[in-house]
Amino acid sequence: MLKQLIFLATVLIALGVFAYSVRNILLNISFLKKAYPLNRWGERFARLLKVGFGQTKILRFPLIGFLHALVFWGFLAILFGSFEMLIDGLFGLEKFLKILGPLHHFFMISGDIFAAIILILIIVFLFRRIALNIKRFSGIEMTHKAHTDANFALTLILLLMVSLLGMNMGYSALNPSEAHLYPVSKVLSYLIVNQNESFLHIFEQINWWAHILLIFFFANYLPYSKHFHVFMSLPNVFLSKLEPLTQMSNMERVTQEVKLMLDPSAPIPEESNDLIERFGMKDIEDGTWKHYTDSLTCTQCGRCTSVCPANLTGKLLSPRKMMIDFRRRMNEKSPHLRKNKQYDDQKSLLDDYITREELWACTTCNACAQECPVNIDHPSMILEMRRYLFMEESAAPSALNTMSTNIENNGAPWQYPPSDRLKWADNLYINE
Repeated sequence: MLKQLIFLATVLIALGVFAYSVRNILLNISFLKKAYPLNRWGERFARLLKVGFGQTKILRFPLIGFLHALVFWGFLAILFGSFEMLIDGLFGLEKFLKILGPLHHFFMISGDIFAAIILILIIVFLFRRIALNIKRFSGIEMTHKAHTDANFALTLILLLMVSLLGMNMGYSALNPSEAHLYPVSKVLSYLIVNQNESFLHIFEQINWWAHILLIFFFANYLPYSKHFHVFMSLPNVFLSKLEPLTQMSNMERVTQEVKLMLDPSAPIPEESNDLIERFGMKDIEDGTWKHYTDSLTCTQCGRCTSVCPANLTGKLLSPRKMMIDFRRRMNEKSPHLRKNKQYDDQKSLLDDYITREELWACTTCNACAQECPVNIDHPSMILEMRRYLFMEESAAPSALNTMSTNIENNGAPWQYPPSDRLKWADNLYINE
């Protein structure tokens, strides 16, 4: 009974802290703009199965992609056992989900095997990060704190797998008739099988508590880590844009003005008391909820930057940096915006975090979004910040400003009136 009360208190504390983190994220989303309508549910579920669960994008890197996919699939198998531990801890039971029979056996066997696989792979990943000079893991945005965060999160996963195998070792030694359900731990249990029953019970309980407490700690650490993609990757894939990546949404008020210009007899919309809508994005509050979820989902793996043609030719643009900058700016400003929507600290995402040179270096080729394993849409953020520069500051490169002026005056990008458009064909003796 005491164990159940302690476990219940631990669960409530863990859930309370996690709920606080989720609440802050939802409050941040509340003052952001809408992105696009959420519809076409069939297509979204199909994409979730293909990109999310199937890991098709990350498998474009055959070796390391497959190893990462194994970790993901392994976590899915291990989740079953974690859920069972939660039930057992709350109600003082042991292996409650045995009632599921063969299904329980399948998840116990696969979970034990995957725990060993993940343990080995995490050691490989740590070695790659610490000992090998992987180019895409570096960059001006990849601070010492970012590298430390990555290593710490990987170490937590390592300890999770060690404690899970330790728990299974103890259970296998105490219950030889069920040891076949834990094939890896059964072999490892020979290290302790000659110990007395009291030792084996203590050994199992220490690892049981270590594993469940690590789960609670890891879950509450993730919202403040780059590894938040553990929670966010599947929702972000499901909510990702279905339209072409660089298709920009029309601004409603601009559309209304254009319609009035084309048809002066059209009804004039009622005046709104809302603040005048900003053209494009200057700071985080001008962004959409999808920009925010993209920044939370970013794994900082660098696959986007590694394929960016602008970055590869030495320009400042790094798509990964833009995601990191948005999240940093949100963490800095959002607590104040939640209290006062008019808060202004005389800083902005544009210029103070992301430079204009970075924005205009983008070729909108979509290579970054195409390669992102969790469907982050980097170009949309770049285009919205360009829209602000173009429409509010007229601060586009001179060639674009000239083209815009010509379209406005001549109806075409060229510097001559429509009546002169066919003069190039004079004296060519083209048959009518």
